[in-house]
Amino acid sequence: MKANKVARDYYGILGVSQNATQDEIKRAYRKLARQLHPDVNPNEEARFKEVTAAYEVLSNPEKRRVVDLGGDPLDSGGGGRGGGDPFAGFGGLGDIMDAFFGASSGGRGPRSRVQPGSDALIRLDMTLEECAAGATRELTVDTAILCDRCHGAGTQNNSKPVQCDTCHGRGEVQSVQRSFLGQVVTSRPCPVCRGYGEVIPDPCQQCAGDGRTRSRRTISVNIPAGVAEGMRVRLAGQGEVGPGGGPAGDLYVEVEEHPHEIFERDGADLHCIVQIPMTTAALGATLPLKTLDGEEELQIDPGTQPGTQLVMSGRGMPKLRSTGRVDGRGDLHVHLEVVVPTKLDAAQSALLRDLAEMRGESEPSLSHNGKGGGGLFSRLRASRGNR
Repeated sequence: MKANKVARDYYGILGVSQNATQDEIKRAYRKLARQLHPDVNPNEEARFKEVTAAYEVLSNPEKRRVVDLGGDPLDSGGGGRGGGDPFAGFGGLGDIMDAFFGASSGGRGPRSRVQPGSDALIRLDMTLEECAAGATRELTVDTAILCDRCHGAGTQNNSKPVQCDTCHGRGEVQSVQRSFLGQVVTSRPCPVCRGYGEVIPDPCQQCAGDGRTRSRRTISVNIPAGVAEGMRVRLAGQGEVGPGGGPAGDLYVEVEEHPHEIFERDGADLHCIVQIPMTTAALGATLPLKTLDGEEELQIDPGTQPGTQLVMSGRGMPKLRSTGRVDGRGDLHVHLEVVVPTKLDAAQSALLRDLAEMRGESEPSLSHNGKGGGGLFSRLRASRGNR
């Protein structure tokens, strides 16, 4: 037995209640569209299309009525010839009702010429030092802006749009066909006015009636301290102006951090490798170390072993919270690498032999394995068993 198709939850897709007003639906759509736009989140393109489809349905009174009756205005019915759904080929519940009762007088109506603009994304190269201190940059962007001649109206001088003679202002044209159910009326956007219900006989010569033009402009952006690779700074209303002079989207500035020649970043912490001679490791010393804050003193204790890690608290990157506030700093981890000389002259070799004899180090010494199964051989056996 064929399972019934479940209608899509358009209200749930936009995250609004069934009693939501048109303004609430519009606000919910704009919020989601900004988050999911392919220019902002390329991996969310499918969901962006789903949200856009839900908005088109719920912003249309006739399609919303179909949803409230339990139907799906975007469901074509599926099924091939001679199969399943007897209403296949109709545009949805609205067309079926039109087939029995004639075309509804309301229809979808003309769509607004004024549409919200898209978000824009640009990438900004920054050094580790700039990410740590923050920066103010002047950026050149190329986006759609409001036409300064017609101010979004799309008309030349003081002319006005006029009603479309083809659809008579409805924004759609209807065709009538006969079927076994009787007369079927279907609607589609008007090919002359493209669904606007009006045409511009004398379009603006600067924007060709679109209400916007492309322009290159310079804007200033403040990058907070502590930003990292892939983080984005949002500039509200600095994106693309919409068709018909609609409200502009947002501009997102994405940080691209260059690798540093000394420091490696791990969140708010920094890591670096410092090579020291074996004599320094044995005797200890105070060495100068360049950090992001300037030159610091690095204390090497006598008897320091290879692989020792020294932590300089608060010498890492600023900790940037999601609110944009800096809350403390990370640490700088210094990894010590003891360098053993590979070439010694006769005098140096003699001194080292004398030192080895004085310390009784002429013969190798085997360390004890330790107790409790935590020694070297226990670890070796465990590693072999995991293979």
